Amino acid sequence: MIENYKDFKKFITTLEYTPKLLLHSCCAPCSSHVLILLKAYFDITVFYSNDNIYPEEEYLKRLDEEMMFCNQLDPEIKVIYDTYKKEDYDQIVKGYETLGERSQRCYACYKLRLEKTASKAKALGFDFFTTTLSISPYKNSQWINEIGQALEKKYGVSFLYSDFKKEEGYKHSIALSKTYHLYRQEYCGCQYSLEERMKQDGKE
Repeated sequence: MIENYKDFKKFITTLEYTPKLLLHSCCAPCSSHVLILLKAYFDITVFYSNDNIYPEEEYLKRLDEEMMFCNQLDPEIKVIYDTYKKEDYDQIVKGYETLGERSQRCYACYKLRLEKTASKAKALGFDFFTTTLSISPYKNSQWINEIGQALEKKYGVSFLYSDFKKEEGYKHSIALSKTYHLYRQEYCGCQYSLEERMKQDGKE
């Protein structure tokens, strides 16, 4: 089991075949660095599954941006997506709504999206699954990997360790966003993060 970024890099650079990877993505900017890092080693399909995003117009905007970016970067990269089900997110964060970012609310959100990814990877016969979420300095990579490893056991699909903020990954994603003129949202995605951002900006 991979437990650090050094071992992750050693693993991917010594692969003797090209595994099929289902990469959960929250948005185009976060996927940019990750795709460039991984596409030399994996046959990647991007999976856009983000029931947390609010409102639905924002969900669709980020999906369109993801599809546009992947087509620009490499037309061979496939993008699949879920039907938007905000009710799934509302159910798993019930009781956690006021806890703020980096709280149990976020843990539950990571788990929802990763579980849908693991389930999809199992159904479609992928070798690995992982997520772009760990590229953000605001996301808890330890939690993400903990959840991913538990889901690996549950679904029988290998989880690819992720801490994509390493080696200036987040800064690289910002630079790539400028290069590809990507839309970068000003909040995490859920209605609670939007409300928190608006309070910080004095708009409420």
